[in-house]
Parts: sequence; C-alpha cells; structure tokens
Amino acid sequence: MPQLPDAVMWSIPAFVLLTVLEVISYRIHPDEDAAGYGAKDTATSLSMGLGSLLFDFLWKFPIVAIYTGVYALTPLRVPVVWWTIPLMLLAQDFFYYWQHRGHHVIRVLWACHVIHHSSRKFNLSTALRQPWTSLTSWPFYLPLIACGVHPAALAFCSSLNLVYQFGIHTERVGKLPGPVEFVFNTPSHHRVHHASQGGYLDRNFGGILILWDRLFGSFAAEAERPVYGLTKNIATFNPLRVATHEYAAIARDVASARTWRDRAGHLLRGPGWSPRPEGPAA
Repeated sequence: MPQLPDAVMWSIPAFVLLTVLEVISYRIHPDEDAAGYGAKDTATSLSMGLGSLLFDFLWKFPIVAIYTGVYALTPLRVPVVWWTIPLMLLAQDFFYYWQHRGHHVIRVLWACHVIHHSSRKFNLSTALRQPWTSLTSWPFYLPLIACGVHPAALAFCSSLNLVYQFGIHTERVGKLPGPVEFVFNTPSHHRVHHASQGGYLDRNFGGILILWDRLFGSFAAEAERPVYGLTKNIATFNPLRVATHEYAAIARDVASARTWRDRAGHLLRGPGWSPRPEGPAA
C-alpha cells in the first residue's frame, strides 16, 4: 500500500502558529464573555499534549500488534486508492462517534477522556489537552480492520480527524452558514460539547460530521453561553494529577463499595452514577 503521512505530526507547526495568533487576537480584541487564555491553564494543556505524544507512541506497539493480527486473519481487503480514502475517512468518523460517545457514558473510559474536558477555558490550546491512556480507544475500530482496512490507513484517517478537530476548539468563530452547521462539526457545536450545563451534557460527539449526532439523538444546538469544564471541576494544573484524577476517584469508589455489583457499576456505568445506600453488604 502507498506510504501515508501522519497528519498530526505534520500539522504541529500550524497548531503552534494558529494558537499564537489566537492569543494575539485576544490581546488586540479582548472579549469579556469569552473564556480566553490563562497562563497556567495553557501550560497544562501543552504539557498534556506533549505527554500524549509520548504515551501514544508507547501504546502504539500493542495496538498495532492486535490490528495487524486481525488484518492478517480477515480475507477482506480495502485498496488504498484515491476514491477509497474518503470512504474510509467517513467510516472512521462513524466509529469515532461511537468511541467518543462510549468514553462519555462508561466511567472507566471517561477516566481517559475527562482530561480533554478538564479545562475551564475553551481555545485552540484546549485541543492539545489530550489523554495519556488512549489505549482504551482501539476496540471501537476493530470492525474496520476486520472489514479489510489496513491499520496504516486507519491511522491516517484518525490523524486527519484529529487535525480537523483542532480548528473547532475556539470561541473566535461564531456560527457558520446553515448547510455547514447542519452537516459538519463546527466551533459552535463543539462549544456545546465542552459545556458543563445540564442541557449540554453528553451532546455533539461527532468528529468531522455532526450528522451522526442528528441521526442518533445526541445533538444540541448552541443557545445559552457555555460554561466550560466539568460538573465537579478539579483545582489543579499539575499534569500528572490531571491525567490520573478520575482513575484515583474510581479506585476510591471501588474500594468503598459494598457489593460486587456496585464495584462493577463504578467502572461500567456513567460518571455520575452512585449505588443506592440500602444495598446489602458483600
């Protein structure tokens, strides 16, 4: 198959340049209602992004081994040519939607993804606040490998998806023309996704397309101004604590649970779940 580039690595200079330009835009035209930038918050986001590059490199070895094994076993093959790449990107975006949604509604997966939502700011640097335990995402894409998509082609499509999403982490872009807002994930839609208000929670999971949310009932339009962050914010800028705080909370809850059902609930139910106090002792 042809050599495919890592779009994320090639885009890093553009990420840096656009972030600097956005910072300058806030200096020239401040917006009192916007979340803007904070020095400690931005430093944490950059640290999380650099850390994710290292950990993603380490997680790559077992994930590639599994994908390669599945790809070797399937008799199907999807050729990597000009007309199949858009179709593979569409399929990857579909499975990204379910991966993203799963990471919001299953607490042990949320422990990975919560890092990305831990900032109370919303700007281009927030896009770089990536988890260090992305090992939880690979099972969602196994159907693509089983259907004959080469692991390198999947990696290429995933990198394109991430590059696209960098640009939607901003308050400097308002709502776009109607057809664009209807089909694509936009800054307006993604501001809703990062908001902590009740009506905005667990909405707009799409990567490139917002059509999946419209189809599967998870869409919400931006109306009231979003309040960013978590329903229970963490008071730290320490990257290690940001990366692990939800895992630590799960461990405490599992240790204090009274039944095995409650222990499983703390792992597999939603982030806000708690057992009924009258449960019998284990």
